[in-house]
Amino acid sequence: MENEEKVENVCEETQETKKEEKTAKKKCNKKQEELETALAEAEENKRKWYAVTAEYENYRRRTQNQSAQRYQEGRNDVIASLFPIGDNLERAMGACSDENTKQGLDMILKSYKKVLEGEGVEEIDPIGQAFDADTMEAIMAMPAADGEESGIVKQVYVKGYKKGEKVLRYAQVIVTQ
Repeated sequence: MENEEKVENVCEETQETKKEEKTAKKKCNKKQEELETALAEAEENKRKWYAVTAEYENYRRRTQNQSAQRYQEGRNDVIASLFPIGDNLERAMGACSDENTKQGLDMILKSYKKVLEGEGVEEIDPIGQAFDADTMEAIMAMPAADGEESGIVKQVYVKGYKKGEKVLRYAQVIVTQ
């Protein structure tokens, strides 16, 4: 009988051990699932963080470029407001008969042109060239003389200016017909 009791005790212990193993396996599987879920969530958060970081960097660059562009446009507007002053100085030089006054106006005009040059502004001088609507505005047409082509700039009424490829003021010209 004693052996039977021992066998029963061993069987009970074995069953309890099997139950504990099943419970431990279930706990382990549950922990494994939680770990996989946490890793997937961490990966998703990392991906979102990269996306937000890239989006912010693009925003920062875009606003920086816009700010620089606005600043440059503001400078161009100020420069363009100086063009009538240069026009008036040139007219005054043409009408001036006093040599000392003419010399003073010439000095002022040279400094004006130096300022424009320092800003990278160039005059558009189209006399003798074919009419180009990208840099010129035709205000009048005159008949072409014998042997002259049609569409050639004969005279500049108002000077044009450009900075790089951007036209700040279109040249107003008289073109042959």
